[in-house]
Amino acid sequence: MSNRFCLYLLTLAIVALAAVGCAATPATPATFTDPFAYCAAVGAADTPDSRYTGPQMPEEVVKALRAELGTPADAPMEPFTAGSFWRCMDGQVWGCFVGANLPCTTKADTSQTPSSEMNEFCKANPNADVVPMAVTGRATVYEWRCTDGAPAIVKQFVEPDARGYLSNIWYALKPAK
Repeated sequence: MSNRFCLYLLTLAIVALAAVGCAATPATPATFTDPFAYCAAVGAADTPDSRYTGPQMPEEVVKALRAELGTPADAPMEPFTAGSFWRCMDGQVWGCFVGANLPCTTKADTSQTPSSEMNEFCKANPNADVVPMAVTGRATVYEWRCTDGAPAIVKQFVEPDARGYLSNIWYALKPAK
């Protein structure tokens, strides 16, 4: 066979493959109404994307979070439905209940630089044993105090999880059996 004929056959093969590829219908991404199946499929998501088509706060997530927190069975569901969040990490559903002003949707603040609010607080309270979280922000991973009018880190009390959220307020959830 001549090189020219081989080139002709190769060109025909490429055109045929391109035509087949263009005629194929693109696969529709799977959608999920079950948050546990969704997280198993996507692996990690800070908020559900368009592949999740179920309710914003699924009842099965609320029930699993209440069980994880040891909430009495007769406690009302509505505060958990209105004040909880869920996300995916490591293929699992993770849940957080806002409760007493917990920053469920905020990434952990790992900054070791005092904010202007902390500086102001410490100027007004030069040797305060604690800088309140209302001043530091509830997402901080550090306990702060004032030393001679300046904010100082006492210790780190929580680690961020693999997605950057406060690990002490998020819980791996299991579906009810």
